[in-house]
Amino acid sequence: MSLKVEHISKKYGDFTAVEDLSFEMREPGVFALLGTNGAGKTTSIRMILGMLSADGGTVTRDGRPIRPADEKVGYLAEDRGLYPKYKVIDQINFFASLRNLSKADTKREIDHWFGRLGIDEYRQKNADQLSKGNQQKVQLAAALIGDPDLIILDEPLSGLDPVNADLFKSVIREEMAKNKFIIMSSHQMNIIEEFCSDIVILHKGKTVLSGNLNEIKRRAGRNNLLVKVEGDFMPLASQCGLQLKENTPNGVCFTVGEEKQAYGLLHKMLDAGISPVKFELREPTLNEIFIESVGEHNED
Repeated sequence: MSLKVEHISKKYGDFTAVEDLSFEMREPGVFALLGTNGAGKTTSIRMILGMLSADGGTVTRDGRPIRPADEKVGYLAEDRGLYPKYKVIDQINFFASLRNLSKADTKREIDHWFGRLGIDEYRQKNADQLSKGNQQKVQLAAALIGDPDLIILDEPLSGLDPVNADLFKSVIREEMAKNKFIIMSSHQMNIIEEFCSDIVILHKGKTVLSGNLNEIKRRAGRNNLLVKVEGDFMPLASQCGLQLKENTPNGVCFTVGEEKQAYGLLHKMLDAGISPVKFELREPTLNEIFIESVGEHNED
């Protein structure tokens, strides 16, 4: 199976929400669709799902036009999609019926997901009686019931406490292990780095960066140096021409022009009898890449 998005666009009058978006998933895994608020992520997702018609471009699976009504697709929307005054169990049964599950299959899957997500006790409660985190769990169950092979997760960890965030991450890993195709949108860049191999960053509807995340980082180079040490080593860093980026309780971060600057600082520190607690020369984080990519285009 493959998923291919080619040159899709969407306008509302004179406003362009998405312009010429293209990407391809050739094998199972997690693909990240990133952007600032209003960048066009949700509009793109809705076009992929067929909830919105694109003004141009195509979305295909295995070379044929995608027909969401005929596909095994699970969708966790950023906006809560539950009916507040209806019982949770009735809503899940409704979602199961949309996927043509038998009563026996529906019961088996509900028992599995309600147990896995720890929401079994809320079956007979109305959705508005649940906390936001538990509503998110119900929505995840609704997205995964019927064992979809394409899963779209829009801000899946939004509003979750650390324990439930770990639960969601473990479920995502389980779906990855089943060779699912997963598209994820999130503002939490550390989560994207944990799961995603390929990314697209949107800004004002346009693609400003796309490709394999590891390759993007390699191209950027190891240009960040984090040093944590007891004692004053800043004069030595200045001698090496290092540019201070930030000073935090976790250490001092420098921007490195060449790696030999970092190694030069290390030699000077050791010669001076200063032993670093932490000395890490690293590639930029996705958060840094995101800010730089969007920032460059804000200046245009």
